[in-house]
Amino acid sequence: MTDPTRPDGGSELVWARPAPALRPLVDLYSGYRMPATAPGTHMGVPGGHLTFLLCLDGEVDVLRTPDPDRSSGSYRAMVGGLHDRPAVIGTGPAQTGLQLRLTWLGARILLGAPASALAGDVVGLGDLLGRRGEILVERLAEVPTWAGRFALLDAALTKLAAGAPRPDPHREVARAWHRLAATGGTLRIEQLAREIGWSRRHLALRFRDEIGLSPKSAARVIRFERACDLLRGRTRPALADTAALCGYADQAHLARDFRELAGLTATEWLAERPDG
Repeated sequence: MTDPTRPDGGSELVWARPAPALRPLVDLYSGYRMPATAPGTHMGVPGGHLTFLLCLDGEVDVLRTPDPDRSSGSYRAMVGGLHDRPAVIGTGPAQTGLQLRLTWLGARILLGAPASALAGDVVGLGDLLGRRGEILVERLAEVPTWAGRFALLDAALTKLAAGAPRPDPHREVARAWHRLAATGGTLRIEQLAREIGWSRRHLALRFRDEIGLSPKSAARVIRFERACDLLRGRTRPALADTAALCGYADQAHLARDFRELAGLTATEWLAERPDG
C-alpha cells in the first residue's frame, strides 16, 4: 500500500485488506484517483464479488447495467450486484474514490439484502443504507490519506455489521459457494451437487435464490476474476500461462470468456488498466 496520495495529478491505485473480522464480508479495499481524460467508456467486468463503490469526488456514470432491463444512472455511492455480463461505465471527468469487493454474505449483513436482490443491477447506496451511506462518504472525503480512509472503513463497517441482524442463509448454499471459491471456480457442478447432497436442479434453484446466479455462472465468474487478478498483478503471466493456472482448457477458452464476460479482448482490457 502507498500513502499519502500522489501530489502530481497522475492516476493512482492503492490496495489494502480489511480488518480480519471483516474479511468474510469484504475481501479487499482499493483506493483510486483518476485524472480527467477525453470522454470514453470503461467496461465493468464480472467477478465473484459485488462492487461497493464510494466516490470522494465526482460520480460513477453507469451507461448500461449488466441486466439491460435495469435502469442506468449516475451515483456518488453505489453497489453493483453479481453479474455475468459487463456493465458500461462512462469516463472522462477526474474522480477519486474507494472500491470494496463485497462478498455475498457481506451483502446480507452490511446491506440487509441477499445478493440475489442486487444481481445484474446497480443500486444507489442511499437506497440500501439511507443517510448512513451519505455520512460515510462525507467522512471519508475529509480524511487526507489512504491509510486513514481504510481505517475509517474498518471502523464504520465493523459498527454496521455489529448492529445488523444475523442472516441465516441455507448452510448448503454457503458450503456450495465456499467450495466454488476454494477451487477457483473449477469444480464441476455435478461433483458439487454430489458433495452437497442435493440434485443439480435443487442446488441451482436454492443457490440462485440466495446468490442471484446459477452455480455454473458463479463458477465461471469466480474463475474469470482469478484470471483478471493474475493479469493485473506485478508479475503478470502470459495469457497462455494464465489460462493454465486458472483451469481454462486453453488460451482460446480464456479469450472467449473475455469477449463474452468483459466485452473486450484481454489486450483491450489490460489497456484500460495501465497502472495494474
